[in-house]
Amino acid sequence: MSESRDFCPRCGDPVPERPEPLPGMPRERDDVLCDSCYFEDFDLVDAPDEVQVRVCAQCGAIHRGNRWVDVGARDYTDIAIEEVSNSLGVHLNAEEVRWGVEPEQVDENNIRMHCHFSGVVRGTPLEESIVVPVSIARETCQRCGRIAGGYFASLVQVRADDRTPTTEEAETAIEIAESYIAEREEKGDRDAFISSIKRTPNGPNIKISTNKMGSGVAKQIRERFGGTIEEHPTLVTEDGDGNEVYRVTFVARLPRYTAGDVIDPEDGDGPVLVRSNRGRLKGTRLTSGDPYESEFEEGERPEAEDLGSVEDAEETTVVTVEDEHAVQVLDPETYEAKTIPRPDYFDPDAAMVPVLKSQSGLHILPEEVVDDEDEE
Repeated sequence: MSESRDFCPRCGDPVPERPEPLPGMPRERDDVLCDSCYFEDFDLVDAPDEVQVRVCAQCGAIHRGNRWVDVGARDYTDIAIEEVSNSLGVHLNAEEVRWGVEPEQVDENNIRMHCHFSGVVRGTPLEESIVVPVSIARETCQRCGRIAGGYFASLVQVRADDRTPTTEEAETAIEIAESYIAEREEKGDRDAFISSIKRTPNGPNIKISTNKMGSGVAKQIRERFGGTIEEHPTLVTEDGDGNEVYRVTFVARLPRYTAGDVIDPEDGDGPVLVRSNRGRLKGTRLTSGDPYESEFEEGERPEAEDLGSVEDAEETTVVTVEDEHAVQVLDPETYEAKTIPRPDYFDPDAAMVPVLKSQSGLHILPEEVVDDEDEE
């Protein structure tokens, strides 16, 4: 092999020919050194003196960069391996690189990482082993600190229009809130959490981490039950930039009437069994079976008298079908035979029917109460 005209600037020995750099690229300074001088200062691996892993002792999250990341770990050996691996650098001139990391658990909070590397540089096989100490620093992340301190930015109050939410409505609203927040947590939103849930005689009070989350929960409750949302912001402080910070109370107010209620709009056409209360109240006339829908301006709360609900219904005997408009049944209280309106949903072959007795009289109820659009 012919020698180049270059000589090692450190020892003076001739330097073998090197591949020319790409056009426009300068020759690296180390390229002019002979192999002996080059390897005197050569490090195959660049590694930190120590790696510290900050972990939350409560939720298992680790701190990376300027934020906490959920990993759900309790055994941090794999995390330590990953953090050390990410901190190691291999020389750019190395080829055919192979490496491995073997952890040595010193104690609960300290791990020694034995790192082994091999590669080929300037046609010369090289090996290098280093030990990187890893310390586990257990802290409390901002999220867990806020939860422990009862922090909340929004309050969702579940109430009802001119009534008290039922136990089923209250528990369903709580389930909606928990499911909504859990879904955001699963998507990696560390700002999503419920601080507390208080069941009051007037309905649940749910304290939630952010105003955005509180608004989302209130909208989900309205989507399920109908009704309205009221927002009441309260100035609580200013942030570091002088911006006003508000805590918002969201009142998810459930409709006055719910599916299964029986009301009398007092329009002369008889009582109505409520089937749906989303947007505009819809139902069925108990005298005829005809559909009912409130006027646009009335929406979910038309002026009407509350007569009861399907839960108040009783089974009674069909005495006879008089004609296409009337049927005779036994009064469930007095056992007298009474002629009442025959709605079109009445089955003429039925021997027993559910009836509701109220101040508006005796009426046959349909078997199905809730519209398909309201079914879960």
